Amino acid sequence: MRCGIRGVTATALVAGLALAATACGGGDGGSGGSSGGELSGTVTFWDTSNDAEKATYRKLAEGFQKEHPKVHVQYVNVPFGEANAKFKNAAGGNSGAPDVMRTEVAWTADFANLGYLAPLDGTPALDKTDDYLPQAVGSTKFKGKTYAAPQVIDTLGLFYNKKILKDAGVGVPKTFAELTTAAKKIKAKTGATALYLRGDDPYWFLPYLYGEGGNMVDARDKIVQIDDGAGVKAFKTIKDLVDSKAAVTDATDGQENQLKALKDGTVAMAVDGPWDIEGARAGKAFKDKNNLGVAPVPAGSKAQGSPQGGWNLSVYAGSKNLQASYAFVKYMSSAKVQQQTTDKLSLLPTRKSVYDVPAVKNNEMVKFFKPAVDGAVQRPWIAEGNSLFEPIKVQMNKVLTGSATPEQAAKATGDAYRKLLKDYK
Repeated sequence: MRCGIRGVTATALVAGLALAATACGGGDGGSGGSSGGELSGTVTFWDTSNDAEKATYRKLAEGFQKEHPKVHVQYVNVPFGEANAKFKNAAGGNSGAPDVMRTEVAWTADFANLGYLAPLDGTPALDKTDDYLPQAVGSTKFKGKTYAAPQVIDTLGLFYNKKILKDAGVGVPKTFAELTTAAKKIKAKTGATALYLRGDDPYWFLPYLYGEGGNMVDARDKIVQIDDGAGVKAFKTIKDLVDSKAAVTDATDGQENQLKALKDGTVAMAVDGPWDIEGARAGKAFKDKNNLGVAPVPAGSKAQGSPQGGWNLSVYAGSKNLQASYAFVKYMSSAKVQQQTTDKLSLLPTRKSVYDVPAVKNNEMVKFFKPAVDGAVQRPWIAEGNSLFEPIKVQMNKVLTGSATPEQAAKATGDAYRKLLKDYK
């Protein structure tokens, strides 16, 4: 959950909620520390969860305050689409940055490279690190140091309306070619469009790219890969899905439009992640919660693959209350809190031990998404990693509107990457 610009809610507003009678933030002079071994002061927490999740995260933050009554937690929900720039502006201006931020996995290296994050090695923030899933740790590292604690791990899956597929007499497609074929029956027998295609968010382009055996870059050998044959085929796939009317798309507001289409039953399928499970089930198409099915993202002509996403917890380097901030990160990434998150939201833990808890082990969405996460493709955890998405977004729009061919789009994306990554071939 970027990963690109996923999770943007256009109507969401920055909502600050002081959980105690204090309003001073970490970057604005919030003070504290420990007196006689007891933590005190203020911890400002920027939470980037969506509307369906934020109430849960607020309660989790309240739980920390109950354990440390002299620490006042100032909870602020910041819309995902605004959070990256908002944090950079605050941290770069040394005013208004939070003590702790829920950072998308692609942001960690970027923020660390700018000097905005405190290294967590040797601090209380990193607790029982052997318990973390190995693949969750990758995005927390930068130049040999650890700048975050893994909180949630995710990937994409195919959400589908079981009733629509049954009424159409089609099975769950295993490839995008099968989906295109099934689309005609789905439309003829149910009136629904087969797929909502996120044309507004480059994170959703990656399954098409991986499905053709491609990738954005090879970070080890410093080679741009997106403008090879696989990249061209990936752009062609999304164009063909829309042109054949197997899929509908929008250039903007894809998060809201996709979820609404799925909830209303106007589309049979959508590629989405566990963060939207509760949102989807709130719709009329899923009054029977069992009507929502989840399957692997369809494969392309070469392979099947989805990007590894998720969320980390990072501490601002300029925090005036580092000790309480470290303790807050430890608490929010603990096995206990991760289990509560799964119970309430069906989000996947980053700790191995949590998967042994019966309630988590038996969670139907965890049953699917854990194997999917195990097979997810790790993105390049480089400082420029988040910046790799904007060129894709620009070219997706051009391909879907017919102003560029797949070949032109792949070449333009590759050219943009080489300008961004000066030492890449």
